[in-house]
Amino acid sequence: MNLKDKLHQAGASLVGFADLTGVSPEADMPFGISIAYALDPTIVSQIGEGPTSEYAALYHRANDILGALGNLASEMIASQGWKAKCIPPTAKVSAAELSTPLPHKTTATRAGLGWIGKCALLVTERYGSAVRLASVLTDMELPIGDPIERSKCQSCNSCVTSCPAGAPSGKEWDVSFKREDFFNVELCYSETSKNAQRPEIGATICGICIAACPWTKRYLGSKNIKSGR
Repeated sequence: MNLKDKLHQAGASLVGFADLTGVSPEADMPFGISIAYALDPTIVSQIGEGPTSEYAALYHRANDILGALGNLASEMIASQGWKAKCIPPTAKVSAAELSTPLPHKTTATRAGLGWIGKCALLVTERYGSAVRLASVLTDMELPIGDPIERSKCQSCNSCVTSCPAGAPSGKEWDVSFKREDFFNVELCYSETSKNAQRPEIGATICGICIAACPWTKRYLGSKNIKSGR
């Protein structure tokens, strides 16, 4: 069984391979694996007005699953004599660390899994932005996907108008953009950190833009679930 099939069998929703030459923080590992885990549509449908305790639990559960998937990929690669390094999902966020050397979204777009929405989240055609991500770096040559370099959001502003912090500017992403060119991460963090203080949430999460995205709503609709918004 090949690597992609094994990851799907173990619970991954999407898997893609990327050429990370020039952007990998590990110069000797220029290939990347992007692993996406789709969030439970029933729970996503309930976060139209903000995060619920069920969504917080799902967030942590998804992170645990992705960590295990990343370790599985790393172990499979290492067993063949190649280098591999798992980059787990971002779980803890502080005001001093609002970026990472290699965002999971960069690996995902280079692998062809989706594009960056106006809310600065990955948007996929199948699941919208209702996914969590992990990445694996390796020096094993992989059959890379076709990178996605432009947004497919077009004139849609659902995440822009629904954001309680006003973080998205409304500009449409392309590969030349830095995050600050179209999204104010400090405003987003200010809002999500409030949720982290709520005992039933306890994490810097929100989810409103995820639920508002038409691509996410299409995913919910495919499961015959109506959004709570």
